[in-house]
Amino acid sequence: MSPHFDRHANPRALLTPATLKVLDSIARAGHVPMHALSATQAKAAYAAAANVLELPVQKLARVEDFSIPARDGYAIPARHYAPDHTALPVLLYLHGGGFTVGSLATHDGLCRRLAHLAGCAVVSLDYRLAPEYKFPTAHEDSWDAVQWLAHHGGERGLNGQRMAIGGDSAGGTLSAACAIEARDQGLPLALQLLFYPGCAGHQNTPSHRRYAKGFVLDETNITYFFDHYIRTPADRDDWRFAPLDGVRPDGLEADLAGTAPAWIGLAECDPLVDEGVQYADRLRMAGVPVDLEIYRGVVHEFIKMGRAIPEAAHAHADAARALRAALHTTT
Repeated sequence: MSPHFDRHANPRALLTPATLKVLDSIARAGHVPMHALSATQAKAAYAAAANVLELPVQKLARVEDFSIPARDGYAIPARHYAPDHTALPVLLYLHGGGFTVGSLATHDGLCRRLAHLAGCAVVSLDYRLAPEYKFPTAHEDSWDAVQWLAHHGGERGLNGQRMAIGGDSAGGTLSAACAIEARDQGLPLALQLLFYPGCAGHQNTPSHRRYAKGFVLDETNITYFFDHYIRTPADRDDWRFAPLDGVRPDGLEADLAGTAPAWIGLAECDPLVDEGVQYADRLRMAGVPVDLEIYRGVVHEFIKMGRAIPEAAHAHADAARALRAALHTTT
C-alpha cells in the first residue's frame, strides 16, 4: 500500500522547501542525464556530484583501507572506520548506485558519521560494479565480506560476533539479501539497516509512477542501471535481486522468518518508497521486528544531502540509535 492518502495531489507539493530548492538547483544545472552517459561516464559523474551536499567530514581515530578476499580470489577493496582503537562491533556498509556507480569515496562521509554517532566500527565495501560485473557478482562479493568479517574480523580488531549489515538503495538490496543468506547459514546478524532499499524486481508500484521523473531517481535511470546489471530478464525474478517478490530455484518466495531485525528509513517522494513499505510489511508478517521511518517531503539520496536537507541528519541519528541499540546490547 502506498503511504500517500491523496493519490491525485501534485507530488511536488509534498516536497519540503529545502528539498524543492535542491531539485530546482539540479534542474538549473542542466547536467546530461545519467541514462544518456556511458557507464564509465556515469561513474565519473556520480563521483563528482556525490559529496557536494554532504555534511562536514567527521574526523575519526581510525580510517584504514584494506581488502577482503572474494570467492574467486579477487581482493575486494574495503575501508575500516572506527572512533577508537578498541575491538568494536561492526556495520558492514554497502553503498548505493544502482549496482553501476558509487564507491568507497562517494559514501565516505556517511560511513564516518555512522561510525561516530553509533560508536561502532564501519567497514565500507567496494563490491564490483556493472556492466563489467553482472548479477550476481555484487551480491556474492557482499556475502563473501559478511562471512569474512564473521570469521576473520578479529584480525582487524573487529568484533565479528556483533555485526550489522546495511546500505542505501542498491546497497539496501544487497543488505536485505545477505540477511537472508545469513539466516540460512546460521550466521547471526544484529541488524539490517536499510536506507530506501530496492526490494522489487519490477517497477510497477504507484510510487514508481508518481515519482517517475524529477525526483532525483528517474525511472529512466533505474532502467539504465538494471539493464547494465542483470544478465537476462529472469534475473529480475531472483530473490537475490528482488528480496520482496523474487523467488528461489524452487519457485517460492524467499522466507523472511528468522532474519535479523530491521531498521528501514524511506524517503516519501521516492519511486522506491512503496516497495520499502511492502518489504517492512513482509518482514513483520514473518515475525521479524521492524522499525520503519518514512521521512516526509524528501527524495531518494537525501541522506547524502545533509548540508541542504535537515532530514538527512535526523535519519543519520535515527539509524545510529538503532545501530547502537543492536550492537551494544549484550545477549
